Amino acid sequence: MTFVERTPDPGTLESGPFQGVQSPDIAADIVTVGALDLDGEPDAWVPQAENVSYRPLIFNVSNGYFVNLLRVKRNGVLSRHQHTGAVHAFNLRGRWHYLEHDWWAEEGSYVYEPPGGTHTLEVPHGVEEMITLFHVTGAYVYVDVHGTPMAVEDACTKLARARRHYEEVGLGASYADRFVR
Repeated sequence: MTFVERTPDPGTLESGPFQGVQSPDIAADIVTVGALDLDGEPDAWVPQAENVSYRPLIFNVSNGYFVNLLRVKRNGVLSRHQHTGAVHAFNLRGRWHYLEHDWWAEEGSYVYEPPGGTHTLEVPHGVEEMITLFHVTGAYVYVDVHGTPMAVEDACTKLARARRHYEEVGLGASYADRFVR
C-alpha cells in the first residue's frame, strides 16, 4: 500500500478511480446514511419482543451473518443463547453484561464473543435504553438454563421478521431487500 502525501497528477497511478472492469458477480454496496442516528426513523426498528427491537444494517443470507443495532428499552434478562459463529459487538448506549461473566459492556465498549459460547444477556436496573451494534456470524440458538434448544435466529429469520414489520408499517416488505446480500 502506498500513501501519497501530495496531491498527485490526474491520470497517474496514484490518483483517480479504478479504470478496470469490475466483476459482474459483486453485489452492490449498501450505504445507510444516518445508520447511527439512534433516535431517527422509528419505523426502521423491527420489534422483536416487548421493548426490544433491532434496526437491520445487512442480512447476508449467502454468507450466514447479519449486522444490526439492537435496542432494549427496559431492564432485565433479555435472552439466553448460544453462538454458532463469532459475534462482534459495539455498545453505543447504556450498558449490559452476561450473567456468566464479570465484565460489563459500557458505552463505547467493543466485545468479541467466540463461537460456542452460551450467555444470558442482562440490562441492569437504572438503564433506560441500551443500543448495541451486533455483527452476528451464524445463528443464535436460544436455550433454557440447561442448554436445551428452544428457538433459532439467523440472517434468514431476522429478514423474515423485518419483511413482516415493514409490510405492517406501510413501508412494504421489499423495504427489507435493501439490506440483503
